[in-house]
Amino acid sequence: MRTFIAIDLDDSLKRALEALAGELRPLARSVRWIGASGMHLTLKFLGEISEADAARVSSVLEEVAPRHQIFGLVLEGTGTFPSGGRDPRVLWVGVAPGPPLLALQEDIERELEKLGFEREKRPFHPHLTLGRVKFPSRLDHLVQEMRKHKDQRFGEMSVQKFTFFQSTLKPSGAEYAVLKEFRLA
Repeated sequence: MRTFIAIDLDDSLKRALEALAGELRPLARSVRWIGASGMHLTLKFLGEISEADAARVSSVLEEVAPRHQIFGLVLEGTGTFPSGGRDPRVLWVGVAPGPPLLALQEDIERELEKLGFEREKRPFHPHLTLGRVKFPSRLDHLVQEMRKHKDQRFGEMSVQKFTFFQSTLKPSGAEYAVLKEFRLA
């Protein structure tokens, strides 16, 4: 099963992101836009794992969750990967990297490394993927519009839990199923 750990967004934030995507959508046909069900903040992507490994991961996450307090999550700014705007592959909305979020992500990373999951090589850059570019050509107008929102605040929520998801890839896009939710202290 293909799995990852993420913070699911409140509906109000999903609506704000859908509104932004709706504004940008006419500017590029070569972007596969993320729907509301796919709007989450990934903390750790695990990829294909066995059911036995999923049980081990779940057990570790049960220990991690109570070590962290409920915290606020703020969505602000927009950008692209790679940064700089030339031939973007990913369009994103930023997440303010507050200490509680960074501590939770690092704790998950550290504990899963003990189970044999490789640590992410790139530094954690909290963001929400808005769209993936299929053909990065003639996107100057889209990138200019994205830059207009680089300082915009899209809302905030109280993070009370994180979720262990299963992702099934289909021609219509990924479908997500909750394997287990973990409440913060």
